[in-house]
Parts: sequence; structure tokens; C-alpha cells
Amino acid sequence: MEKTFKPLAKKENIVIQEAEGEVLVYDLNTNQAHCLNSTAAFVWQACDGSNSVGAISSALAEKSGKQVPQEVVLMAIEQLREKDLVEAAALATHGTSRREVLKRAGLAAMIALPIVASLAAPTSVMASTSCTCSTDADCQAQAGCEQTCSGALCVA
Repeated sequence: MEKTFKPLAKKENIVIQEAEGEVLVYDLNTNQAHCLNSTAAFVWQACDGSNSVGAISSALAEKSGKQVPQEVVLMAIEQLREKDLVEAAALATHGTSRREVLKRAGLAAMIALPIVASLAAPTSVMASTSCTCSTDADCQAQAGCEQTCSGALCVA
């Protein structure tokens, strides 16, 4: 495991919303929304190009009050890399599965497992075609929709 690897989080064309216990990241380039649990969010925010994997692991351990194996941080970085949220080429976890990380880390680190859940957001063109109706009144009640119902869609 290379200790000098210093990942860099993608920060351009990103909208960030912090919520209780997680961070929501919206990538304007891909129209993808990513929900990072507290561990993944901590790792992502620590990926500033100056922190090594070991330093991130130590900081996460200090924050959580539990020992955090570097494999957990590498797993988070790999998930972030797969979602294009880390700019630097991430180290491979050498095929380490979540199950193997759990075995190595023990049950105490279970709360530290990173989770990055993603969702494709509709583009503005797709969103504009979502005005459905059965009467003209349905169209008029929907903001941004046309005023006349034709079939099941609001049209001009």
C-alpha cells in the first residue's frame, strides 16, 4: 500500500449540500447526484491533494474514536474514483472486497464503512417533458407547463 498517494477531490462543476450525517454532491457535468455517508464524506473532504491515505485514516480514527484501517479509506477513495469525484488516479484496493475489509477491521470499524450512493438526475429537457395531464386544468396547475392538454401531455 503506497503511503505517499495523495488523492485530490473533484471540486469544479460540483454543487455540495451538507445534511445531517451525510453530504450530497451534484456533478453538473454528468447530472449525477451522489449521497456520501459520513465516512465517505470525511474521506472526500480530506482528499485535498496534501493528505496521504495514512493521514486520512489517522484523522478519521481521531474523529470517530475508533481505529480505522487504511483499507477502509482506500475503499472510500475507490468508490469516489468510480463516481468521478476524485481527480487523481486512485490506488487499486488489490481486489479487496467489503467482506475482506470487515474481517481485517473487525466489527468495531463497521460504522466506518464508506457508502457512496448515486442517482442520475434528469436533464432540463427531460424534466420539461414531464408535464402530464388529463384536463386543461391539470396543465394550468403545473408550474412551467403549457396551458392545453393533448392526450396525456401539456402542449402549446
